[in-house]
Parts: sequence; structure tokens; C-alpha cells
Amino acid sequence: MKKIGIFGGTFNPPHIAHSIMADDVREQMHLDKIIFIPSGVPPLKDEEDVIDARHRFNMAILAFGDNPYFEVSNLEISGAKEKSYTIDTILKLRELYKADMPMFYLIIGIDNLIDFPRWKTPEKIFAIAEVVVINRPGFLIAETEQRYSEKVTFLSVPMLNISSSMIRDYVKRNKSIKYLVNPLVEDYIKEKNLYKS
Repeated sequence: MKKIGIFGGTFNPPHIAHSIMADDVREQMHLDKIIFIPSGVPPLKDEEDVIDARHRFNMAILAFGDNPYFEVSNLEISGAKEKSYTIDTILKLRELYKADMPMFYLIIGIDNLIDFPRWKTPEKIFAIAEVVVINRPGFLIAETEQRYSEKVTFLSVPMLNISSSMIRDYVKRNKSIKYLVNPLVEDYIKEKNLYKS
């Protein structure tokens, strides 16, 4: 049975920590591939801070496209006008892969696990996927609800103090983002004049 990781997020923009963490999880969990899924309309984020999904998808392709174990899906952004929910995305993936039904591994940060009570039908997620939780700076297992934490696999991955919000701030202040993002992503941000306002 194939093992496929699901790595969702706004990727606003995608950065090197996303790639490093995902590849580390892939190796530790022996996954066949990881599908990155840029969110359409993220339900728990301020929409004003999130740029157009088309740009985020294009940047994800540039950021992750050079790794043969990585794939980028437009599942949530294709024609998305409504909020994207993880449970719906996993159900769609199961439908797409029903011919050779793999095991799906939802990869989230511990900050997302803390927020799990606010997710849509979190219990159903455990019924159709394994949940893999990775460490994030400043968040502790003690902050999660036991009814969820006892059902997940915790993994320790390299903790790089890099965030999309930091990169957006750097761009706004004309600071260099070299080495923080894939060079192709850096070029795309400059070409499209993103995150300036």
C-alpha cells in the first residue's frame, strides 16, 4: 500500500522550511510522496493577508517542483470561492485515488493540533487518515487536547525560525529574502511585485 503525505497551507509564500520539514517527515515516515495543497479560502486565517490563490499555487510549483517526491495539487484552489476544509480535501483525495487506495498521512504543525477543536469535524479526519504532528517553535504538546494528541504521531523535525509572515515583512521593507525561499520563488515575488503593500 502506498503512503502519501498531505501538506496543506496557505504557502503565502512557500519557503525553505516547508521543503526541509516535509522532506524530513517523508524520510521518517517512509512516505512515497507528499502532496502540497495550497488552500483556497483558509477558514482560520484573515483573508486580507492572503494573496490570490493563483500566485500561491504558482509559487508552490516553483518551490517544490524540483523534488521528485513532491507534488503540488490545485484541489482547493480550482474555482474556490468557499472556505477550504481539510476533511473535504481528504475525502476528495480518497475519491481521486480510489483505484489504488493509499494510506494518507495528514502533516500538520503542533500549532494546528492546538487549534484542532476549531476544525470542521476533526474526529472524522482520524477515521480516514493518519495525523502526523511536527514541532513548531513556541508551541508545546501540553497545550493540545489529550483526546486528539493521543491519536497522532509526533515527529521532531529541524526547527528553522522562518515564517511566511517574516518573509512578507522583509519584502515590504525591501530586505533580502535570499536563502529563505527558493530562488525561483524570489524571482516570482519580484516579477509580480508581491507583498509590497
